[in-house]
Amino acid sequence: MRKTGQPTINDVARIAGVSKKTVSRVINRSPLLNEETRRKVEEVIEGLSYIPNPQARALALRRNFLIGLVHDNPNAQTVMNVQQGMLEALRGTEFEMVVRPVDRGSATMLDDLRHFLERQRLFGVLLMPPISENDSVAKLCADIGCRYVRMASAPVDKPENMVTSNDRQAVREATEHLIANGHRRIGLVAGPHGFRSALERRLGFEDALGDAGIALPRSMIADGNYTFESGMVAAERLLDLTPRPTAILSCNDEMAAGVIHAARQRGLDIPRDLSIIGFDDTPIAAHVWPPLTTVRWPIASMARSAALKLIAGIDGDERDEGVEEPSLFLSTLIRRGSVSTASN
Repeated sequence: MRKTGQPTINDVARIAGVSKKTVSRVINRSPLLNEETRRKVEEVIEGLSYIPNPQARALALRRNFLIGLVHDNPNAQTVMNVQQGMLEALRGTEFEMVVRPVDRGSATMLDDLRHFLERQRLFGVLLMPPISENDSVAKLCADIGCRYVRMASAPVDKPENMVTSNDRQAVREATEHLIANGHRRIGLVAGPHGFRSALERRLGFEDALGDAGIALPRSMIADGNYTFESGMVAAERLLDLTPRPTAILSCNDEMAAGVIHAARQRGLDIPRDLSIIGFDDTPIAAHVWPPLTTVRWPIASMARSAALKLIAGIDGDERDEGVEEPSLFLSTLIRRGSVSTASN
Protein backbone atom coordinates (compact mmCIF):
# COMPACT_ATOMS: atom_id res chain seq x y z
CA MET A 1 0.00 0.00 0.00
CA ARG A 2 1.29 3.42 -0.93
CA LYS A 3 2.09 5.56 2.09
CA THR A 4 -0.02 8.68 2.44
CA GLY A 5 0.29 11.79 4.54
CA GLN A 6 2.93 14.44 4.95
CA PRO A 7 6.61 13.44 4.89
CA THR A 8 8.32 13.49 8.27
CA ILE A 9 11.80 14.30 9.50
CA ASN A 10 12.34 10.53 9.71
CA ASP A 11 11.63 10.23 5.97
CA VAL A 12 14.13 12.97 5.16
CA ALA A 13 16.79 11.38 7.36
CA ARG A 14 16.24 7.90 5.87
CA ILE A 15 16.39 9.02 2.23
CA ALA A 16 19.36 11.33 2.81
CA GLY A 17 21.17 8.66 4.79
CA VAL A 18 21.75 10.90 7.80
CA SER A 19 20.48 11.20 11.35
CA LYS A 20 17.46 13.24 12.44
CA LYS A 21 19.88 15.51 14.31
CA THR A 22 21.65 16.30 11.03
CA VAL A 23 18.35 17.15 9.35
CA SER A 24 17.52 19.43 12.26
CA ARG A 25 20.86 21.15 11.90
CA VAL A 26 20.15 21.82 8.23
CA ILE A 27 16.70 23.22 9.03
CA ASN A 28 18.12 25.54 11.68
CA ARG A 29 21.13 26.61 9.60
CA SER A 30 23.71 25.19 11.98
CA PRO A 31 27.33 25.92 10.97
CA LEU A 32 28.35 22.42 12.18
CA LEU A 33 27.84 20.85 8.75
CA ASN A 34 29.90 20.53 5.60
CA GLU A 35 28.38 21.90 2.41
CA GLU A 36 28.05 18.50 0.73
CA THR A 37 25.86 17.14 3.55
CA ARG A 38 23.85 20.35 3.70
CA ARG A 39 23.12 20.27 -0.05
CA LYS A 40 22.16 16.57 0.04
CA VAL A 41 19.67 17.09 2.85
CA GLU A 42 18.25 20.26 1.29
CA GLU A 43 17.68 18.39 -2.00
CA VAL A 44 15.75 15.65 -0.18
CA ILE A 45 13.70 18.24 1.71
CA GLU A 46 12.82 19.96 -1.57
CA GLY A 47 12.08 16.68 -3.35
CA LEU A 48 9.72 15.53 -0.61
CA SER A 49 8.18 18.99 -0.13
CA TYR A 50 8.90 18.43 3.54
CA ILE A 51 7.59 21.09 5.92
CA PRO A 52 9.04 20.99 9.47
CA ASN A 53 6.54 20.42 12.24
CA PRO A 54 7.63 22.71 15.10
CA GLN A 55 4.70 21.57 17.25
CA ALA A 56 5.92 17.98 17.30
CA ARG A 57 9.47 19.07 17.98
CA ALA A 58 8.26 21.38 20.73
CA LEU A 59 6.57 18.47 22.49
CA ALA A 60 9.81 16.51 22.42
CA LEU A 61 11.86 19.43 23.72
CA ARG A 62 9.17 20.66 26.15
CA ARG A 63 9.78 24.11 24.73
CA ASN A 64 8.03 26.05 21.98
CA PHE A 65 10.02 27.24 18.99
CA LEU A 66 9.55 30.81 20.11
CA ILE A 67 12.21 33.43 20.81
CA GLY A 68 10.97 36.27 22.98
CA LEU A 69 11.90 39.94 22.90
CA VAL A 70 11.30 41.61 26.26
CA HIS A 71 11.60 45.39 26.44
CA ASP A 72 10.63 48.56 28.26
CA ASN A 73 12.10 51.08 25.85
CA PRO A 74 10.55 54.45 24.97
CA ASN A 75 12.14 54.57 21.52
CA ALA A 76 10.04 52.68 18.96
CA GLN A 77 12.77 52.83 16.31
CA THR A 78 15.23 51.07 18.61
CA VAL A 79 12.74 48.27 19.25
CA MET A 80 12.09 47.94 15.51
CA ASN A 81 15.81 47.71 14.77
CA VAL A 82 16.17 44.92 17.32
CA GLN A 83 13.23 43.06 15.76
CA GLN A 84 14.83 43.43 12.33
CA GLY A 85 18.07 41.84 13.53
CA MET A 86 16.28 38.99 15.30
CA LEU A 87 14.06 38.21 12.32
CA GLU A 88 17.10 38.11 10.06
CA ALA A 89 18.67 35.49 12.33
CA LEU A 90 15.49 33.41 12.57
CA ARG A 91 14.57 33.54 8.87
CA GLY A 92 14.54 30.03 7.38
CA THR A 93 14.60 28.29 10.77
CA GLU A 94 11.80 26.67 12.79
CA PHE A 95 11.74 29.62 15.16
CA GLU A 96 9.33 32.54 15.40
CA MET A 97 9.51 35.71 17.46
CA VAL A 98 7.13 37.00 20.12
CA VAL A 99 7.41 40.52 21.55
CA ARG A 100 6.52 41.37 25.15
CA PRO A 101 6.63 44.95 26.49
CA VAL A 102 6.90 45.23 30.27
CA ASP A 103 6.76 48.02 32.83
CA ARG A 104 10.02 48.05 34.79
CA GLY A 105 8.44 50.37 37.34
CA SER A 106 5.64 47.95 38.18
CA ALA A 107 5.78 46.16 41.53
CA THR A 108 4.53 42.99 39.79
CA MET A 109 6.96 43.14 36.84
CA LEU A 110 8.93 40.01 37.82
CA ASP A 111 5.79 37.99 38.57
CA ASP A 112 4.20 39.10 35.30
CA LEU A 113 7.34 38.19 33.36
CA ARG A 114 7.59 34.79 35.04
CA HIS A 115 3.96 34.07 34.12
CA PHE A 116 4.62 35.06 30.51
CA LEU A 117 7.78 32.94 30.16
CA GLU A 118 6.20 29.89 31.76
CA ARG A 119 2.94 30.18 29.83
CA GLN A 120 4.64 30.60 26.45
CA ARG A 121 7.37 28.00 27.19
CA LEU A 122 9.84 30.10 25.25
CA PHE A 123 12.98 28.50 23.86
CA GLY A 124 14.89 31.66 24.74
CA VAL A 125 14.53 35.37 25.29
CA LEU A 126 16.43 38.52 24.33
CA LEU A 127 16.35 41.17 27.05
CA MET A 128 16.63 44.75 25.82
CA PRO A 129 17.94 47.61 27.95
CA PRO A 130 17.06 48.78 30.51
CA ILE A 131 15.33 45.48 31.45
CA SER A 132 18.55 43.66 30.54
CA GLU A 133 20.43 45.62 33.20
CA ASN A 134 18.26 44.12 35.95
CA ASP A 135 20.08 41.10 37.43
CA SER A 136 16.81 39.86 38.94
CA VAL A 137 15.35 39.39 35.46
CA ALA A 138 18.38 37.38 34.33
CA LYS A 139 18.16 35.26 37.47
CA LEU A 140 14.46 34.64 36.83
CA CYS A 141 15.24 33.32 33.35
CA ALA A 142 17.99 31.07 34.71
CA ASP A 143 15.77 29.77 37.53
CA ILE A 144 13.01 28.62 35.19
CA GLY A 145 15.43 27.21 32.60
CA CYS A 146 14.78 29.79 29.87
CA ARG A 147 17.81 30.72 27.78
CA TYR A 148 18.52 34.43 27.77
CA VAL A 149 20.83 36.98 26.19
CA ARG A 150 21.17 40.49 27.60
CA MET A 151 21.74 43.49 25.34
CA ALA A 152 23.69 46.27 27.06
CA SER A 153 26.05 49.22 26.67
CA ALA A 154 28.66 47.66 28.99
CA PRO A 155 29.41 44.10 30.16
CA VAL A 156 26.75 42.83 32.58
CA ASP A 157 27.06 39.03 32.25
CA LYS A 158 29.10 36.16 30.82
CA PRO A 159 29.89 36.53 27.08
CA GLU A 160 27.52 33.69 26.13
CA ASN A 161 24.66 35.55 27.81
CA MET A 162 25.16 39.01 26.36
CA VAL A 163 25.86 41.31 23.45
CA THR A 164 27.34 44.69 24.24
CA SER A 165 28.55 47.87 22.58
CA ASN A 166 31.30 50.35 23.44
CA ASP A 167 29.07 53.36 24.11
CA ARG A 168 31.44 55.15 26.46
CA GLN A 169 34.37 55.05 24.03
CA ALA A 170 32.17 55.90 21.05
CA VAL A 171 30.74 59.03 22.69
CA ARG A 172 34.21 60.00 23.86
CA GLU A 173 35.40 59.94 20.24
CA ALA A 174 32.34 61.90 19.08
CA THR A 175 33.01 64.58 21.71
CA GLU A 176 36.68 64.68 20.69
CA HIS A 177 35.49 65.39 17.14
CA LEU A 178 33.68 68.49 18.40
CA ILE A 179 36.70 69.59 20.41
CA ALA A 180 38.95 69.11 17.37
CA ASN A 181 36.64 71.53 15.53
CA GLY A 182 37.31 74.21 18.13
CA HIS A 183 34.22 73.78 20.33
CA ARG A 184 34.63 74.47 24.04
CA ARG A 185 31.07 75.22 25.11
CA ILE A 186 29.50 71.84 24.46
CA GLY A 187 26.11 70.88 25.84
CA LEU A 188 24.83 67.36 26.47
CA VAL A 189 21.27 66.10 26.06
CA ALA A 190 21.52 63.10 28.37
CA GLY A 191 19.45 59.93 28.35
CA PRO A 192 16.95 58.89 31.03
CA HIS A 193 18.03 57.98 34.53
CA GLY A 194 18.11 54.24 35.14
CA PHE A 195 19.44 53.41 31.66
CA ARG A 196 23.00 52.06 31.58
CA SER A 197 23.31 53.42 28.05
CA ALA A 198 22.62 56.94 29.33
CA LEU A 199 25.27 56.57 32.02
CA GLU A 200 27.92 55.15 29.67
CA ARG A 201 27.34 57.89 27.09
CA ARG A 202 27.50 60.62 29.70
CA LEU A 203 30.74 59.17 31.06
CA GLY A 204 32.25 59.16 27.57
CA PHE A 205 31.27 62.82 27.16
CA GLU A 206 32.82 63.73 30.50
CA ASP A 207 35.97 61.73 29.73
CA ALA A 208 36.64 63.70 26.56
CA LEU A 209 36.05 67.09 28.16
CA GLY A 210 38.19 66.18 31.16
CA ASP A 211 41.10 65.06 28.99
CA ALA A 212 40.87 68.35 27.07
CA GLY A 213 40.81 70.39 30.29
CA ILE A 214 37.35 71.76 29.52
CA ALA A 215 35.13 72.55 32.51
CA LEU A 216 31.64 71.06 32.46
CA PRO A 217 29.13 73.16 34.39
CA ARG A 218 26.00 71.25 35.45
CA SER A 219 24.00 73.78 33.46
CA MET A 220 25.48 72.30 30.26
CA ILE A 221 23.70 68.98 30.85
CA ALA A 222 19.98 68.68 30.16
CA ASP A 223 18.12 65.43 30.80
CA GLY A 224 15.96 63.76 28.16
CA ASN A 225 14.15 60.45 27.82
CA TYR A 226 15.17 59.37 24.31
CA THR A 227 12.14 61.02 22.62
CA PHE A 228 11.90 63.86 20.12
CA GLU A 229 9.84 66.00 22.51
CA SER A 230 12.33 65.63 25.34
CA GLY A 231 15.09 66.67 22.96
CA MET A 232 13.22 69.87 22.17
CA VAL A 233 12.70 70.67 25.85
CA ALA A 234 16.34 69.95 26.69
CA ALA A 235 17.54 72.10 23.77
CA GLU A 236 15.41 75.04 24.89
CA ARG A 237 17.08 74.91 28.28
CA LEU A 238 20.59 74.71 26.84
CA LEU A 239 20.00 77.42 24.25
CA ASP A 240 18.69 79.77 26.96
CA LEU A 241 22.16 79.81 28.53
CA THR A 242 24.40 82.86 28.19
CA PRO A 243 26.71 82.26 26.50
CA ARG A 244 24.90 79.41 24.80
CA PRO A 245 26.66 76.22 23.62
CA THR A 246 28.29 76.24 20.20
CA ALA A 247 27.72 72.47 19.99
CA ILE A 248 25.33 69.93 21.51
CA LEU A 249 25.83 66.19 21.74
CA SER A 250 22.59 64.26 22.07
CA CYS A 251 22.49 60.72 23.47
CA ASN A 252 20.24 59.54 20.66
CA ASP A 253 19.06 60.66 17.22
CA GLU A 254 15.43 61.24 18.22
CA MET A 255 16.48 63.83 20.78
CA ALA A 256 19.02 65.28 18.33
CA ALA A 257 16.16 65.87 15.87
CA GLY A 258 14.35 67.72 18.68
CA VAL A 259 17.47 69.85 19.19
CA ILE A 260 17.53 70.72 15.49
CA HIS A 261 13.87 71.71 15.60
CA ALA A 262 14.34 73.92 18.66
CA ALA A 263 17.42 75.57 17.16
CA ARG A 264 15.60 76.29 13.89
CA GLN A 265 12.72 77.90 15.77
CA ARG A 266 15.26 80.37 17.16
CA GLY A 267 16.62 81.14 13.71
CA LEU A 268 19.92 79.35 14.30
CA ASP A 269 21.76 77.89 11.34
CA ILE A 270 23.11 74.37 11.61
CA PRO A 271 26.03 73.88 11.63
CA ARG A 272 27.19 77.50 11.32
CA ASP A 273 25.62 78.64 14.61
CA LEU A 274 25.26 75.27 16.32
CA SER A 275 26.92 71.91 15.68
CA ILE A 276 24.98 68.78 16.64
CA ILE A 277 25.89 65.11 17.06
CA GLY A 278 23.45 62.26 17.73
CA PHE A 279 23.72 58.59 18.58
CA ASP A 280 22.19 55.48 16.90
CA ASP A 281 22.32 56.33 13.17
CA THR A 282 18.62 55.62 12.75
CA PRO A 283 16.92 56.67 9.48
CA ILE A 284 16.04 60.04 10.99
CA ALA A 285 19.76 60.93 11.02
CA ALA A 286 19.90 60.89 7.22
CA HIS A 287 16.45 62.46 6.75
CA VAL A 288 16.93 65.69 8.72
CA TRP A 289 18.71 68.68 7.19
CA PRO A 290 21.57 68.96 7.29
CA PRO A 291 22.16 65.22 7.60
CA LEU A 292 23.13 64.41 11.16
CA THR A 293 26.63 63.50 12.27
CA THR A 294 26.02 60.60 14.63
CA VAL A 295 27.42 57.47 16.24
CA ARG A 296 26.36 54.34 14.40
CA TRP A 297 25.12 51.86 17.00
CA PRO A 298 25.11 48.37 15.41
CA ILE A 299 21.94 47.38 17.23
CA ALA A 300 20.51 45.21 14.44
CA SER A 301 23.77 43.25 14.26
CA MET A 302 23.74 42.90 18.05
CA ALA A 303 20.19 41.56 17.95
CA ARG A 304 21.03 39.14 15.15
CA SER A 305 23.96 37.77 17.13
CA ALA A 306 21.83 37.53 20.28
CA ALA A 307 19.18 35.49 18.46
CA LEU A 308 21.82 33.17 17.01
CA LYS A 309 23.28 32.68 20.48
CA LEU A 310 19.83 31.70 21.71
CA ILE A 311 19.19 29.05 19.07
CA ALA A 312 22.75 27.67 19.03
CA GLY A 313 23.11 24.09 20.22
CA ILE A 314 19.44 23.25 19.80
CA ASP A 315 20.30 19.57 19.44
CA GLY A 316 22.68 19.53 22.37
CA ASP A 317 25.76 20.68 20.44
CA GLU A 318 27.71 23.85 21.06
CA ARG A 319 29.18 25.95 18.29
CA ASP A 320 32.92 25.65 17.96
CA GLU A 321 35.23 28.62 18.42
CA GLY A 322 35.44 29.30 14.70
CA VAL A 323 31.73 30.13 14.45
CA GLU A 324 30.99 31.44 17.94
CA GLU A 325 28.82 34.56 17.84
CA PRO A 326 30.59 37.74 18.99
CA SER A 327 29.63 39.53 22.19
CA LEU A 328 31.22 42.95 21.60
CA PHE A 329 30.10 45.27 18.79
CA LEU A 330 31.89 48.55 18.11
CA SER A 331 30.03 51.78 17.45
CA THR A 332 31.58 54.22 14.97
CA LEU A 333 31.28 57.95 14.27
CA ILE A 334 29.49 58.78 11.00
CA ARG A 335 30.43 62.28 9.85
CA ARG A 336 27.78 64.17 7.94
CA GLY A 337 26.78 67.83 7.67
CA SER A 338 25.75 68.89 11.16
CA VAL A 339 29.21 69.72 12.53
CA SER A 340 31.48 72.58 11.53
CA THR A 341 34.31 74.61 13.05
CA ALA A 342 33.31 76.76 16.03
CA SER A 343 32.76 80.36 14.97
CA ASN A 344 33.16 81.91 18.43
